[in-house]
Amino acid sequence: MNFRIEFEQEQDGRWIGEVVDIPGVLVYGKTREEAMLKAQALALRVLAERIDLGEVSSMPMTISFLAA
Repeated sequence: MNFRIEFEQEQDGRWIGEVVDIPGVLVYGKTREEAMLKAQALALRVLAERIDLGEVSSMPMTISFLAA
């Protein structure tokens, strides 16, 4: 599974990181790197929850994030 993180900088300097393929994974960070790390962490939590609920296959998988 490959996920793309899109970034945007707010006028107040904060960065928004969003994993567009996983609804609700949108975070703020003081830096672009912080937003990236927070987005990855939240995406993994959401995917883990989906696996627990049986919404996603629990088969072995590889997950990667691409910064856009």
